[in-house]
Amino acid sequence: MSVLFEPYRIRNLEIRNRFVRSATYDGYAEPNGHVSEGQIKLYSDLAEGGVGLIIAGIAYVHHSGQISPFQNSIAGDAVISSFEKLTSIVHERGAKIALQLFHGGREANYVKIKNNLPLAPSIIENDPYYLGQHQAITEKEIWEIIHSFGDGAKRAKEAGFDAVQLHGAHAYLLSQFLSTYTNRRQDQWGGNLENRLRLHLEIYRDIRKKVGKDYPVFIKLGVEDGLLGGLEFNEGKQAAKLLADFGFDSLEISQGLRGKRYIGTEYKTNINSINKEAYYRNWCREIKNSTDIPIMMVGGLRSFSLMQEIVENEEADLVSICRPLICEPGLINAWNTNPTKKAKCMSCNKCVDAIFKGKSIQCKHGFEK
Repeated sequence: MSVLFEPYRIRNLEIRNRFVRSATYDGYAEPNGHVSEGQIKLYSDLAEGGVGLIIAGIAYVHHSGQISPFQNSIAGDAVISSFEKLTSIVHERGAKIALQLFHGGREANYVKIKNNLPLAPSIIENDPYYLGQHQAITEKEIWEIIHSFGDGAKRAKEAGFDAVQLHGAHAYLLSQFLSTYTNRRQDQWGGNLENRLRLHLEIYRDIRKKVGKDYPVFIKLGVEDGLLGGLEFNEGKQAAKLLADFGFDSLEISQGLRGKRYIGTEYKTNINSINKEAYYRNWCREIKNSTDIPIMMVGGLRSFSLMQEIVENEEADLVSICRPLICEPGLINAWNTNPTKKAKCMSCNKCVDAIFKGKSIQCKHGFEK
């Protein structure tokens, strides 16, 4: 049996294999933030399709962090019952499920629709990568959001999620604080690396107080920005080690702030040969060698043989996939039967384009189970 199909344990969480469905916004949530029937089917299909751990994407923990009218909320107790239905269905099909806790920071354009400006670490003028208006977050607002992450984790645990994952990557609030490009504060939340990482650590402390010492807490971490003048890998690697040492149970390694689409983003396109896959492999390898907690590798993974090589070489402990599972939710089971099967995903990014146009996520080529 391939190492990819061996069970794996993170803290007290046993996963049936090494395959993770990496979190993504799906656009299926009800307008009130509750789980929809479309999401029940989406996650049910992924669990039936053989995924070991599903990470459900970007549930906002505070109203100021919402980026879409069709985004899940974990910002109030009313949503718990709909999440309970979701976690129960996934568990019945043998998979585990984590909830990704999220705040959009300056990307929370939905807040602007409600006549409030999105919150950011600092006001950046004439930013070619962000054209929207925003306001600098206050100390009081920072602490309110920290406590909201802790409350969100507590609700996730109550709803039956097996773990939570902080979204500390891409264009969003935690990446904005970590990056020198967007964080130009002169107080305890800006400046040196430790200060720029303070938000992550205070959120972890608040979560741990509210969920207990044994509940798994992960983070998806952007370790290098996709633009000049931002976070560089040498600091990103240091940040990963600090977070691991502080107590996070697993790191999923990705990119920080987004640069030019698509080359400067986490969803690179035209992954049409094996040498273009695993584009964060070097980052993962270095971080894996400097930490002692489980590492999830994401980024253009398409070939079973390559993923097996990565895990066998101890460059990562788990492999995270998203786009291939949009068009083939049963792909993991298919690989278990035929490891030489080629994933149908063309990395065309039409599924990503649909999200940016406000539509729900789906494969535009009509590939199905």
